[in-house]
Amino acid sequence: MNQLSLSQLGSPLGDLLLVTDEQQVLHALGFADQRWHLRRGLRERYGVDALREIPPPEPIARALGRYFADELTALESLPTATEGTELQGRVWAALQRIPCGTTTSYGKLAKELGFQDPRAAIDIGAAIGANPIAIVVPCHRVIANNGDLKGFAWGLPRKQWLLEHEKALPTKRVAPRTEMLPGF
Repeated sequence: MNQLSLSQLGSPLGDLLLVTDEQQVLHALGFADQRWHLRRGLRERYGVDALREIPPPEPIARALGRYFADELTALESLPTATEGTELQGRVWAALQRIPCGTTTSYGKLAKELGFQDPRAAIDIGAAIGANPIAIVVPCHRVIANNGDLKGFAWGLPRKQWLLEHEKALPTKRVAPRTEMLPGF
C-alpha cells in the first residue's frame, strides 16, 4: 500500500480531515472535531497511527469546493479506496449508486443487496456506520423507512445539513390558512 497522508480543509460543516495516498486516492474523510473517529478507523483498517501532513490534494479540494458551492455531482468522480469486510464493501459500493438528491431506507438497501430477512437492515446499518469516507461515499442518503434521520457517525445535524444541501429531504407541507385575511 502507498503511504497515507493527512490534510485538513475547511467546509461549511467544519474542518474536514482527508486521508489520501500518493496517487491522490481518498481513503478516509472525517471531521476535525472527531479526529479520534478517523484515527481509530485508520488503525483498524491499515494499522496506521501516524500520518504525514500535507496540503489538501488540489483535485479533491476543488471537487469538495464545487460540491459545497451547489455542484452536487462534483464528488462522483473522486477516486476512493476503502478497506473493510466483504459486506462493508458491498454496502459502500451501493451507497455510491444512490443518486444525489434522493434517499433510500436501510430496508430498501438491504433488499437491493439481495437480503430477504428484514433484520438484515441492522447489519446494513452497521456497515453504513463503519463508512470511512463521509460525504463522498454518501451514507447520509440512507434514512429510516418512516423518513426519520437515523444514525450518522458525524452527527445528525450534519446529516440533515447534507440532505438539505442536496435537496433530498421531503418538503414539509404548510397547511392552508383558513382564517380570512383583512379586506376579504
